[in-house]
Amino acid sequence: MTQPAPIEIETGPEPRAAVLLMHGLGDEGRSFVPLVQELAPALAAVGAVRFVFPNAPEMPVTINGGYRMPAWYDILGPGHPEDEAGLRRSQAAIESLIAAEAVRGISASRIVLAGFSQGCAMALLTGLRHPERLAGIAGLSGYLPLAELTAAEVHAANRGTPIFLAHGTQDDIVPLGRAEFGRDALRALGYDVQWHSYPMAHSLCMEEVDALGAFLADVLAPRARHTPNGDFS
Repeated sequence: MTQPAPIEIETGPEPRAAVLLMHGLGDEGRSFVPLVQELAPALAAVGAVRFVFPNAPEMPVTINGGYRMPAWYDILGPGHPEDEAGLRRSQAAIESLIAAEAVRGISASRIVLAGFSQGCAMALLTGLRHPERLAGIAGLSGYLPLAELTAAEVHAANRGTPIFLAHGTQDDIVPLGRAEFGRDALRALGYDVQWHSYPMAHSLCMEEVDALGAFLADVLAPRARHTPNGDFS
């Protein structure tokens, strides 16, 4: 399957932090480009940030009658197992994007993995298993995939990574209960989960965007670095 190149937006020259945000089923990366402008005020103190909006490959989606559309993995429908092979394939693709940022000088500790719906599932799947500490993980209107495997597969490097989760109380695509199950499972494993719910459907609202901006500003805030002479800079 061919995967289109991601869209990149930089808020300034020589970014030293990055946000990788995965879209939902049937969507594309450019749908979330307007978020950059909405989040920019909250990130002003962070410095330049590179936003990367990957595009999922097109594939037949079983729950939609086999119709081909952008998808990170197949959805078989209620009562059927998750598409583990598809999830793992997209996990590897996102890992390659993290590696590409390292080549450009942005370490994992300055990267936030984020996503909406299916993209949220991918951010959680990849972020919890990544072998380096990430700055944060943010999931919007999604759920925890392969939940029964999470405890055994999480990497110690990201045990302390802050997690932002937001969901609509009227979501009829990913029911609120499924999102709450993932939240509770992560908290039971000791994760710092910041939870937000809003009276909305399977969508975004400005209050949610503001909360996300505050989360990103916090986890990407410049940290003092200890120098060999004992000073901090």
